[in-house]
Amino acid sequence: MHYLTIKNNQSVPVSEIPEVSYNAFLILNTGMVAENSERHCVNYFGYKLGDKIKLICCIADDAEHLIYVSSCLVEVGSEHASFTAKLLCFEKFEREIHENFGIQFTDHPWLKPVRYAHDRFDKNQNISNYPFYSIDSEELHEVGVGPIHAGVIEPGHFRFICNGEQILHLEIQLGYQHRGIEKLFIEKKKLNQLTTLAESIAGDTTVGHTVAFAHIWESLCGIKSTYDTAFSRTVALELERIAIHTGDLSAVCTDIAYQLGSSVFGRLRTPIVNFMQEWCGNRLSKGLIRPGKNKFPFTKSLANRLSELLDAFEADFTEMNNELFSLPSALSRFERTGVVSHEDASSIGAVGMAARACGVSRDIRTSHPYGLYPELNHEPIIKHHGDVYSRVQIRKSEVIQSIKYLRKLIGNIPEISEPVANQAIGKDLFSISLVEGWRGEICHCAISNSEGGIKHYKIKDPSFHNWLALALAVRNNEISDFPICNKSFNLSYCGHDL
Repeated sequence: MHYLTIKNNQSVPVSEIPEVSYNAFLILNTGMVAENSERHCVNYFGYKLGDKIKLICCIADDAEHLIYVSSCLVEVGSEHASFTAKLLCFEKFEREIHENFGIQFTDHPWLKPVRYAHDRFDKNQNISNYPFYSIDSEELHEVGVGPIHAGVIEPGHFRFICNGEQILHLEIQLGYQHRGIEKLFIEKKKLNQLTTLAESIAGDTTVGHTVAFAHIWESLCGIKSTYDTAFSRTVALELERIAIHTGDLSAVCTDIAYQLGSSVFGRLRTPIVNFMQEWCGNRLSKGLIRPGKNKFPFTKSLANRLSELLDAFEADFTEMNNELFSLPSALSRFERTGVVSHEDASSIGAVGMAARACGVSRDIRTSHPYGLYPELNHEPIIKHHGDVYSRVQIRKSEVIQSIKYLRKLIGNIPEISEPVANQAIGKDLFSISLVEGWRGEICHCAISNSEGGIKHYKIKDPSFHNWLALALAVRNNEISDFPICNKSFNLSYCGHDL
């Protein structure tokens, strides 16, 4: 067997991951994805092992709820055939490996830097001279947006090639901000420091990323989180989903100049994040999730408060959605705008609600369940038109679904258990955790060293997959529709740049 079969939140000795030749590695992983639409790459990365580079590829089988892990050892700066020439979904993973280690993928169609990290292999590659795609034509023109934007948002550059008002091509270049988070996971030794780092990966996904880190740490330490801890994490994940989806509905309304929707949805987000502050002292849930313990147990009084809040929220949320989705001027901006086809979403490996809007059933809560999701019998909400309307509909439907889940959960609050005793992490282990954040699939991978510390830490935010979906969505749309297309995805800059 050329790969190791594991499950979500499982740790295994690194030595048990089969190491094969590069050619076998390529055929194995591209073949597994190509032959079965239920499989996709959740992570593919490299790390230094002596004077060589160890490549590890993780393919998730959503139907079997399994993850297939394989590895390969290559020389720094060596040349190899690319996975991308066979399957586009590997393109950004290989670009990052090239950027970090100088490995040349000879038939990769677009071997450009991804992040311009400080410790990149080739410092001569500068973001100021990024090689944008261009078309030489007197009839076309280019429009550059960013990296400094008119609004208070994070930096990213969007280069449009247009024929009049029609977008023919969009290239999105990120890499303007870095905190070196993956490196800090290796340098920092205290658990509280590491947890704080996890909370800072993407500010709007504090719960999602911190739960992934908590699962990794607990798995490496060989401890099992208590039922009440899993309860609190599941509640927090669904509250974060409600808050961000509602805020995004407000932003979508702002982009189509629908002031009533902008104001009402914006107001409705506030009591949700205020409840998080009441629960743990922070509106973004910082401090709530901690490995091995339930720092802020969910109590009966909190359940009563949340029940009242949800009753008031759902009535207004439903009424506002009825108004929004019966408004012809809103529907005319949503429908058939920013379409991503099922084929394109599958090809690029889209995840989360961006994939589900295109008819691709990709949801970790079902495919690789964790927490209390097995008890909730979660069913992904799928739409099929791949446009702004589908993405907005998913937000609305998932909020209603999350409310249903929360009502079920808080109807039976578990007893508070004793914290699990701190334990040292195991030596020379590989661990993986998948969590369905509100954007989609979060993946954390960790490798421990022979002293019981972190040797390598790899983070993948769903935006890593989905920025290309936005670039495809705007093709053949008018450039004036870019803001609504962009907000219908609401992807993360910092979650990408790390």
